[in-house]
Amino acid sequence: MIPALPYKISVLVFIENAAGEQLLLLRAKQPNLGVWSPIGGKLEMTVGESPFECAVRETREETGLTVTTADLHLFAMIAEKAYQGETHWLMFLFRCRKPVPGLPAAIDEGRFAFFSREQIRSLPIPETDKAALWPIFDRYRDGFVSLRADCTQSPIKITVEQITPTP
Repeated sequence: MIPALPYKISVLVFIENAAGEQLLLLRAKQPNLGVWSPIGGKLEMTVGESPFECAVRETREETGLTVTTADLHLFAMIAEKAYQGETHWLMFLFRCRKPVPGLPAAIDEGRFAFFSREQIRSLPIPETDKAALWPIFDRYRDGFVSLRADCTQSPIKITVEQITPTP
């Protein structure tokens, strides 16, 4: 039986530099303390913020890069069940089509670095990122996929619910 846990809604934004390297944050706070991940954050639900609005805000707050919703492509929606046994998450994954011009300064949440996709394979990253997020990015970053991840088991069980192919 799945535990009764809080449900949170968040975004992750995959941003590249002009060389095609991915911008990642070495997280200094939970969730994902001590591992590398794309930038992102929780929706401000009390003000009715949309996932696109959240992605624009988080990109500006965390990197200083000003983007519009037109600069973003929603490529995945993931429902994570019982992540780390603490929370259910509904995550919206965006690819930013506007490259970040340089390495952003460190923030309270951690420090940034650029990595090639090959380098990311050997970094300490969350299990769900390794099992689902990066393979989804590689395959669907120009299309769309919806899936769910059951984190109550190991390895995590990934179920694809819908795919819209790359145009």
